[in-house]
Amino acid sequence: MKHLKPTILALSIVLISQQSIAGGFQFNGQSASGLGRAFAGDAVIADTAATIARNPATLALFDTTTLSVGAVFVDTDVSFKNAQYTYFNGAGYSSIPLNDVQDISGESIAPHLFIAHPVTKDISIGLGLYSNFATTTEYQQDFIPDLFGGTTKVRSANLQLSAAYQVDPQWSLGAGIDIIFASGELYREFKAAGLDSNAPALDVKTDGFALGWHVGAVYQFNSDHRFGLSYRYSPTLHFDGDFIFQGNDVKNDTLNIPLPSMVEFSGFHQISRDTSVHYSAQFIQWSSFDALTTDKVGVFKQYNWRDTYHVSLGMTHQVNEQWTVRAGYMYDMGAVDQQRSIAIPDSDRQWLSAGVSYQLDQRSSIDVGLTVLMGKDTLVTEQQYQGQLKIAQVVGTTRANATLFALSYNLSL
Repeated sequence: MKHLKPTILALSIVLISQQSIAGGFQFNGQSASGLGRAFAGDAVIADTAATIARNPATLALFDTTTLSVGAVFVDTDVSFKNAQYTYFNGAGYSSIPLNDVQDISGESIAPHLFIAHPVTKDISIGLGLYSNFATTTEYQQDFIPDLFGGTTKVRSANLQLSAAYQVDPQWSLGAGIDIIFASGELYREFKAAGLDSNAPALDVKTDGFALGWHVGAVYQFNSDHRFGLSYRYSPTLHFDGDFIFQGNDVKNDTLNIPLPSMVEFSGFHQISRDTSVHYSAQFIQWSSFDALTTDKVGVFKQYNWRDTYHVSLGMTHQVNEQWTVRAGYMYDMGAVDQQRSIAIPDSDRQWLSAGVSYQLDQRSSIDVGLTVLMGKDTLVTEQQYQGQLKIAQVVGTTRANATLFALSYNLSL
């Protein structure tokens, strides 16, 4: 038990600390068409089955069985520069400058699959398989303050089961459940004076799951104007397992990770025969991520993140019967407030997005989306204590940019 608390503390840093493409560790990348317009209007637009990820009530807008399948390729450019590392040397503190670090997050692929199926004139059901939370952060092996960096590979998959009911020509309601699966591969070392750097601070492979739910509504003022509102309750993930810390086994504990619930409002307006504008505002309850706990230790790491939002505006234009183009902009607020970390290079972000669709035939189409995501330079000061003794501190500037490319295939049966 004497090794449990530092082990879980290290686990908290690496499992949740990561670089994603939205505030906190949220992942926005559920479709190519959505990516091409910065997900503006996604809770109401219903151009592909993928919009059920934002609002289950959009199921009622499909009059035939519709499939959407594809993937998002993410190339994340995270840097850590102008850094200084200070550590306790047994008698006092020593400081050394650190080399700049690039390509901390690297590349990843996030697939998605959606099906919308009308059962009757008024009732529809849907299925989605995608990710809302995913990341990879990997500092180089020669990175000296590995206690603050290290390796994190976290994946999650959300299985969504939804149904919608068309109340009348104006109103549609939807609801469903989310089954969230997650896994992580984590490794850290202590590289401070007085600690054995040859033994890992953390070596973990773990997984877990939890259940959430979602509800939504769509209001159609007329065929050219409609609004959508949705709420997704996100549960707490539970990671069970045995951890290796300093060569010692930590048996049968559970790490609890609270995920944020979300509210989204979207509007869609057909302003001409060929052109529409759309917008969204999503609010994310990151204040629920105030601390990480385990069943045996209790509260061991405070985060105190803040509630955030992102707003997006987009436009879609049908060039001809085969080609459709779209574009969008998003402002995305970072979740990390005062307690920053080099393993959570979070900041406010701006999205510049564009995309196209090509109609293969009357029943099928291909969507392509591209986004350039721009973060900000953020000064980070992070410390590590052993009891009341500060054993290490790292100070530097993080920045996170990304390029996202998505491809989806849509089929109406």
